[in-house]
Amino acid sequence: MRNPKSTTVLTAIFVLLLTLPTVAQTIDSKKSRIEFSVSNMGFRTVEGTMRGMRGTVRFDPDNIQNASFNVCVDPATVDTDNNTRDKHLRGKKFFEVEKHPTICFTSEKIKRTDNGLVASGKLTMHGITKAVKIPFQHKGKTLTGTIKILRSDYKLGPSGGMMVGKTVTVKIICVGN
Repeated sequence: MRNPKSTTVLTAIFVLLLTLPTVAQTIDSKKSRIEFSVSNMGFRTVEGTMRGMRGTVRFDPDNIQNASFNVCVDPATVDTDNNTRDKHLRGKKFFEVEKHPTICFTSEKIKRTDNGLVASGKLTMHGITKAVKIPFQHKGKTLTGTIKILRSDYKLGPSGGMMVGKTVTVKIICVGN
């Protein structure tokens, strides 16, 4: 016959273990990156990357209720394989990297869907914070997500969509150490 006190203690320990935060992983900034693509002049696509990702990721696929992301990237690292364009993107009409040196995402909730997982949270870019949902997948220590953003939401570049498309597709590849 079991002692009711020992059953209560075991139950309390089990509940405590379930609610402990998932171990935080630092980000491998050499392997992690942002990839983006946007229409240019309506007939071609410009692709680029940003590096310098840093922050912490708490993620255990078996314990997503305690998962969290706090991730930033350095927009000064923008690279489209065109130095003139990259300098323009770092300047006043786009990222203003001296005034806004980071682009950050902080999760508020992670949930499972039929297609994987979705991180809901706040994306701060160019001094503007918006609520976003980023669908993502995980494989080992790598999290990969894709989101489409409107440039106008973050006041990036001219408001018209003739030269630069209105929508930017952003792929996040975050690798934990």
